[in-house]
Amino acid sequence: MRIIAGTKKGIRIQAPPDLPVRPTTDTAKEALFNILENNFILEQSKVLDLFSGTGNIAYEFASRNCEHITAVDLNSKCCNFIRSMQEKLQFNIIEVVKNDVFSYMKKSNSSFDIVFADPPYALNNIRQIPSLVFEQNLLRPGGWLIVEHASQLNMETPHRFDQRIYGQSSFSFYKQDAP
Repeated sequence: MRIIAGTKKGIRIQAPPDLPVRPTTDTAKEALFNILENNFILEQSKVLDLFSGTGNIAYEFASRNCEHITAVDLNSKCCNFIRSMQEKLQFNIIEVVKNDVFSYMKKSNSSFDIVFADPPYALNNIRQIPSLVFEQNLLRPGGWLIVEHASQLNMETPHRFDQRIYGQSSFSFYKQDAP
């Protein structure tokens, strides 16, 4: 995996082989960030990266100078890897939180412009993510939730406005209405 654009464009990230992850492909990530850059001023955006894994998405946001990124993952090895890369790449705007994503969402008092969730595709309660994000007011007005999921999984909910399919993976897009 590599950083597609920004201040650290082209840097390759080699995650340890023992991390229990499935990083977003570079092709899908590039398409996602093209969409985001056409709809947000990333430098003024506060981002929540759920199921952060390798930190792949968090690094991409950091390379594009987002205001702040919170990366949440339950796995200690994943969190330690993100912290090591954060230090190596000098991404001081990434805050790493070791926590269960669902617990974090229920307790968080913060709101974000962009929430990205890349849960394990076999996760039983993946369909709960959109409702929790909206119930807990994790999105600022006009904010987006993007959930990466297996293409065959139906993630249709009232707030979903788009789905983009990239082979076996899809991004479902949800929007918090602006006032």
